[in-house]
Amino acid sequence: MDIHSEKIVILDFGSQTTQLIARRIREQKVYSEIHPFSTPLEKIKELKPTGIVLSGGPCSVYDEDAPLCDPEIFELGVPVLGICYGAQLMIQQFDGKVEKAVKREFGKAYLNVHYTAGLFAGLETGEAVHQVWMSHGDRIEVLPEGFEVTATSEHSPYAALRHKEKPFVAVQFHPEVAHTLIGNDILRNFIFGICNCQPEWTMHSFIEQNVKAIREQVGDDNVICALSGGVDSSVVAAIIHKAIGNQLTCIYVNNGLMRTGESESILRFFKEKSKLNVIDVNAEEFFLKELEGVEDPEIKRKRIGLGFIKIFEEEAKKIGKVRYLAQGTLYPDVIESVSFRGEAPIKSHHNVGGLPEIMKLDLIEPVRELFKDEVRELGLELGLPEEAIYRQPFPGPGLGIRIMGEVTAERLRILRQSDVIVLDEMRKAGWYRKVWQSFAVLLPIQTVGVMGDGRTYEHVVAIRCVDSRDAMTADWSKLPYEILGEISTRIINEVRGVNRVVYDISSKPPATIEWE
Repeated sequence: MDIHSEKIVILDFGSQTTQLIARRIREQKVYSEIHPFSTPLEKIKELKPTGIVLSGGPCSVYDEDAPLCDPEIFELGVPVLGICYGAQLMIQQFDGKVEKAVKREFGKAYLNVHYTAGLFAGLETGEAVHQVWMSHGDRIEVLPEGFEVTATSEHSPYAALRHKEKPFVAVQFHPEVAHTLIGNDILRNFIFGICNCQPEWTMHSFIEQNVKAIREQVGDDNVICALSGGVDSSVVAAIIHKAIGNQLTCIYVNNGLMRTGESESILRFFKEKSKLNVIDVNAEEFFLKELEGVEDPEIKRKRIGLGFIKIFEEEAKKIGKVRYLAQGTLYPDVIESVSFRGEAPIKSHHNVGGLPEIMKLDLIEPVRELFKDEVRELGLELGLPEEAIYRQPFPGPGLGIRIMGEVTAERLRILRQSDVIVLDEMRKAGWYRKVWQSFAVLLPIQTVGVMGDGRTYEHVVAIRCVDSRDAMTADWSKLPYEILGEISTRIINEVRGVNRVVYDISSKPPATIEWE
């Protein structure tokens, strides 16, 4: 059921910043979603887009195997914005000419605006007035009939374009990135000035629309919710409970891969401070047996996902008349679990790629189209307390994907004790809410050390702290050395089996936030 009266559809050609386009549009209170460039025309028609964005990408439009969208999208009567590769593709499909640039443009550039309407409405003209961010090795050389230039840069004679009669516009730079200082103005002009959208997509309207949709979908059936205690599943439980009340039963599964004291804390919170009906299942032995001897992270994720589904189906039989399983799948989970060009996905999320093809329960995923910070906003709108909303994200597979290699009871002990210290020191220093995530990872290696004048050969623990808004991109947190030093000293002194602590200074991309 499509509950969005207006939407901007983004066709993804492989840019690392495609998700940012969706975020920037949503920030204007207009719904936007991402689809592969190869989406069939009929599917695009079904989406009923108010506007279409063609994203950037790493290829050249003149390559033999260049990704192409259906050119018939230009016959839908819908405004289209091409960005970088998307701009070049638009021009090529209208019989213009794109060639390899003599002088490439990467990074900061300055725009000369020649046409102060359309994308540049309200912006001043002049030479080198507006800073933008370029990232291209090709450039448009010949305009097709009907197009005209609206802005130039030092190395791009056609840095921005418009069709004189149709609602087609294109930019060679990236308006979605922060370095393009007029990026939000350009996107606003496209959304409201060219697409004529209304800023009506808010968390309040999201609740109203989804509550109605959930009621219609569920009818008289019962729903079970996979409750992990994290932000996502807590918000899912809240919105479904608002829709159907006692037809919802929440199931908390202790998979033996939780942090120290976490299961007890989660159950105490939901049983004492919420109106939810919560069943708790202790499945520690089951999951440890499922993971015995498994080292491959993809197999871990899939076995954990299948294990959860098996337990949910067993519990559903006890309740009776259960048709639906609700879970906290987020938009980044969906994006990272889908391959747009046939390559392997980034990773299989336990609640996306790990699901069996045939499941006895149908899924309800009310926050599937939201980013993490949007889910937090939704939770606050639903009245959830801040202690539930601002917990750091914790992966569904738990510590199973923070232990590199086989998961054993002893390795879980080492990681749990290390992780408690990380979170304790982050809270004491006032940094817990300043970062997106902070946690420990147990590496599959041992190193030589000296403890008490004796040689040791023990485990290595890595500390991972990142800053992010939505988990699609992240940078490593610049923690004060004093915090890192205290964490390291405590882990080595207090956790038997560890003689070395390292700090992960990788960003995403190229790394991911979790190690597996």
